[in-house]
Amino acid sequence: MLIDFDHWVSSFSAAAAETFGGRIVCAGVQGSRARGEAREDCDIDVVLILDNVSSADLDLCHDMIAALPDSSLACGFVSSKQALSHWDERELAGFYFDTVCFIGSLDFLLPRISREAARRSAHQAACGLYHALCHAAVFESDAPDLTAFAKGVFFLLRAKRYSETGAFPVRLSELLPLAGPTERSLLKLLSGRADAPVSVPNRQTLLSLCEGWILELAAPAPGAV
Repeated sequence: MLIDFDHWVSSFSAAAAETFGGRIVCAGVQGSRARGEAREDCDIDVVLILDNVSSADLDLCHDMIAALPDSSLACGFVSSKQALSHWDERELAGFYFDTVCFIGSLDFLLPRISREAARRSAHQAACGLYHALCHAAVFESDAPDLTAFAKGVFFLLRAKRYSETGAFPVRLSELLPLAGPTERSLLKLLSGRADAPVSVPNRQTLLSLCEGWILELAAPAPGAV
């Protein structure tokens, strides 16, 4: 579905301002559309952080989103500032750097974003990917969804890079030059380009890759904070 994303964002921002006014801490978008890497059928990932969130606020938000064009594509994250301020630190770096705010800011999260928390996030992701490969091989008849696997690798490598350097590569185009050959072949599955042939690694290669990440990321990097 081809949509005018700029117009959609403008409509969302205006509706949020009209509905919640000065209660908005942050209204924005994240995900592949915010990064400029979306396919036509990709979701629109909205972010709405309010001073506090009640059940009535959730109903207001639902009705606000439902009235927007192409609302069937909308999904995302709604939270109070207090809840997000105490969120699991492993998720905060990706959430902060991946969000484009049109109203307000997420800068209140900065004191809780750390390279060490990003390492733990990447380690958890590596464990999850390893488990997914093993589970699919033993308990499922179908091969694992390699595109979904590659998406997990994308998020893992962003967190890993931030834990190592303090620089967060938001976009796929920023991450590809930093990736190794096997990592790059997986990431190219996300490009959606018909002219970009991909050599898909075999299962043993993927297992070894994930196990390597698990071992590498199990302990804090020297000097990481």
